[in-house]
Amino acid sequence: MTTTATTLHHVAEGPATAPVLILGPSLGTSTALWDAVAPELSAAHRVIRWDLPGHGGSPAGLIGPGATVADLARLVLDLADTLGADRFSYAGVSLGGAVGLHLATHHPERLDRLAVLCSSAHFGGAEPWLARAADVRRDGLDRLADTAEARWFTSGFTVPRLVEDHRAADPAAYAACCDALAAFDLRDRLAGISAPTLLIAGREDPATPPAHLREIADAVPGAALTELPGASHLAPAEQPAAVTAALRAHFGIGPAPSGTNGMATRREVLGDAHVDRAQARQTPLTARFQDFISRYAWGEIWTDPTLSRRERSLVTLTALVAHGHHEELALHLRAARRNGLGDAEIAAALLQAGVYCGVPAANAAFAVAQRVLEDPEEA
Repeated sequence: MTTTATTLHHVAEGPATAPVLILGPSLGTSTALWDAVAPELSAAHRVIRWDLPGHGGSPAGLIGPGATVADLARLVLDLADTLGADRFSYAGVSLGGAVGLHLATHHPERLDRLAVLCSSAHFGGAEPWLARAADVRRDGLDRLADTAEARWFTSGFTVPRLVEDHRAADPAAYAACCDALAAFDLRDRLAGISAPTLLIAGREDPATPPAHLREIADAVPGAALTELPGASHLAPAEQPAAVTAALRAHFGIGPAPSGTNGMATRREVLGDAHVDRAQARQTPLTARFQDFISRYAWGEIWTDPTLSRRERSLVTLTALVAHGHHEELALHLRAARRNGLGDAEIAAALLQAGVYCGVPAANAAFAVAQRVLEDPEEA
C-alpha cells in the first residue's frame, strides 16, 4: 500500500511485469470494494486499486470545492505515470466508472480496454449532487452513511467494512466528489470511445439503473452490456463471482471455474508471502502456468467440498513424500498447519507414508518437517 501527500493511495497486486489493470472505486468506498475480485484478476495483470481523495488512505487535500471528474482522472494518470504505466486497462464503479469514461474520451492513447460498472455518462443533473455536497459540508457523513446499505445493496445484504469506510471518509473531500458528479456529462462524446468497452449493470441498482448503462452501450461502438441479477450499486461486493467472470473475459484472462475464487483459496492455504513471491517472479514465460495453478488447482480442486482442507493437506503431503518433492513438501507442511493439522497428525501422516513409500522417503520427509516445524523463523 502506497501513498504520498500528492498521490492517490493505492494497493498493487500481481506480477510487476504483467499488463497494468487499474480499478476505480465508487463514492464513499475504498479499495476494499474490490477485495473479492482483485485477487483473481491479479493472476494475469498488475492490478492497481486506488482510493478517492479523502477516502481510505488517500489525502483529502488532493481535490477541493468545484472539483471535476477530469481532476480525478488527472490523479489517476499521475498514479499511472508514477508506476511507469504508459498504457493500461481500466475498470471502475460509479464515480470510478465516470473516471474511466473520461480517460477513454480525453486520453484514448493511454487506455487499452475499459469496463464501466454501475455507472453513467451523467448522474441526474447537478441539483441533487450540489444539495448533497452542501448537506455533507454542513452536517458531516454520519446520516448519509446510515442510509448507505439501502443505496448500495439489495435488501438483507451488506458489507460492514464498506459502510464504515463511508462513515470515515473526509466530509470536505466527499463533498468535492459530489461537485464532480454534479458537473459530469459525457453523453455527447461517447461515440468517440475507441477502447473495447464492457458495461456491467446491477438489475436492482437504484442509483444507476441498467438504462444508464444501456445508454452508454448503445452509443459506444462495439460495446457489450452485461446485466447482473441480484446486484445493486456495488456489484463487485455483492456479486463478485459474476463480476470476476465478466471482467476476466473482457480483459482476456480466460474463464475461471464457475463459483470459485482460486487466488483467494491459494492465499488462505499457502499464505500471502508465498503467493506474493510467486507472482513477483512471474514472467511472460510462466504467466499462463501461474494462472492455470490459480484457476484449476486452487479454484477447482482445493475448493471442491468433497474433502476438507485438512484431508487435502494429508493427501498432498503423502504425494509429495512419495515423489521426493521436498521444496513443495516444506511449503505444504506450513499449509497443513494453516489448515488445522497438529504436529502429531503430520508426524502420523509421514510415518504412514514411510510404510507405503519407503523408509528413505520418510526419513527425508521427517528431516524437512523437523526443519520447518521446529524452527520458529523457518515456520
